[in-house]
Amino acid sequence: MTDIILLIFGLITVVSAALAVFHPHIVYAAFSLMLTFFGVAGLYVFLQADFVAGVQVLIYVGGILILFLFAIMLSHKLFGSPLRDLQKKLIPALGLSLPIFFIIAYVIFSTNWNLVSQTGQNETVSSLGHLILDQYILPFELASILLLGALIGAVYLVRSSDDK
Repeated sequence: MTDIILLIFGLITVVSAALAVFHPHIVYAAFSLMLTFFGVAGLYVFLQADFVAGVQVLIYVGGILILFLFAIMLSHKLFGSPLRDLQKKLIPALGLSLPIFFIIAYVIFSTNWNLVSQTGQNETVSSLGHLILDQYILPFELASILLLGALIGAVYLVRSSDDK
């Protein structure tokens, strides 16, 4: 049963990622990207990385993708406009992505994957929480301020282009 659920999450991730890349409308591509992020979070759950799955949903779906959707929805010129230059960009994209794919495949199949003894899940999450709130609180807060500034800048640029 778990193999079937894992296969379903894998198919959801791959199909929605393909839709996010190849869909002609940017809004539908962004919603497909959201489904891809959820599928990846489901795969993380199957890898017994519940914390990473939660962070995937909170940060990517809850933060970054919503930022994308706000930028798309605030820009009236992008909403509903099809991406017409797909054929022009397909050959350079394949020329760049195929060598990267073969390098990644070579590294995956040539690496000796040693399994390490697992630590307790609660111990890992607890230590991550203490590190974020003690040692790395300043970079964490600076990253949030940077993202807030990017959102404010995007809204300002969209609003100033609407005035013209």
